[in-house]
Amino acid sequence: MNTKFTDHLKTFSESDWLAAVDQLLPDVHEVDRVALEVWFRFYPLGLRRYVEETGRDEAVQGLALQGDFDLADKIDTSHHFLYGHRFWKTVKTQVVAKAETSKGESAGLADLINDIGIFTAEKHHVERGLANAIAAVGLATLNQVGLQAFTASPGDTTEPSGLMKKPPAVIVAEREKDDSQGLFGFLKTVDKKFSVAFSGLDFSGKFSVMNDQQLTHASEQDRSQPWQTMDDRCWEGPIPVECTAAACGTCWIGVLGGREKMNEVTARERRAMKVFGYNQPEEPKPFLRLACQSKTSGNVTVAIPPWNGIFGKKVCGNVEELELEPATTSARALRDAVAKG
Repeated sequence: MNTKFTDHLKTFSESDWLAAVDQLLPDVHEVDRVALEVWFRFYPLGLRRYVEETGRDEAVQGLALQGDFDLADKIDTSHHFLYGHRFWKTVKTQVVAKAETSKGESAGLADLINDIGIFTAEKHHVERGLANAIAAVGLATLNQVGLQAFTASPGDTTEPSGLMKKPPAVIVAEREKDDSQGLFGFLKTVDKKFSVAFSGLDFSGKFSVMNDQQLTHASEQDRSQPWQTMDDRCWEGPIPVECTAAACGTCWIGVLGGREKMNEVTARERRAMKVFGYNQPEEPKPFLRLACQSKTSGNVTVAIPPWNGIFGKKVCGNVEELELEPATTSARALRDAVAKG
């Protein structure tokens, strides 16, 4: 098996991959721009490498990992919330062909991704911006799971449904809209009701949220499905939750649309997200949030990660430091420290 291509990909760190994503973002269609950034947070290379170096059992215990963090069994599904998901089979085939025929690579990640994106866009007669995100995901997935597993995966995907069946510009526009509040909606204040569209690995749908209500509280009121049979972290509702106090990190989500309608990140959430190591962007209203600390005054669209854990390390002292590296101390103690503020 030709390993020259995969060996080349292994020379890049997680920071290199994120830098390549940042470089590509202007050339990614808006429908998948944030989704691409979310995917790289949901499946961090640093976590993969830590599990490989430490051993699965020790990593699960040390990082308090819950859910399903393995990308190897989600090769064809991890990107379900991207519009480019529909182009996956083409991307996968082209990535394998590139890996098998490589005579040694020296190209940077952005150039490699662009090559796959151009091929995919031409194959499907779409603009390149619609193919770049899934091309990046394809290369990153190969890098994490290896050529043998990547090649063996069938490449099958589910047909787009609901809003995702529509043209990309329509999807973007629909995500920006809010539910109608009726003829006299402008008079309403507290009792305005909106919708949260959600997508997990094995489920998707909508639930209602009152104006300025935490997303986890609204999620818990949705009893339409036996959520725990789909994800054992979901005690009530489609968003996993344990504490509702930013102490467990279970309810982290990616916001694909409507984040401008949400509240700004509080100091508590910011601190907790650093402890968990979820790499939340330093913005007032970032695309990565804790749902228990997030409120909205309009419709939002979110993706639910299949796992949660504590991938940061809290160092106590006269000056608090938060280092983004795997926790090797008691994960429960870290959670308790966050809960006490």
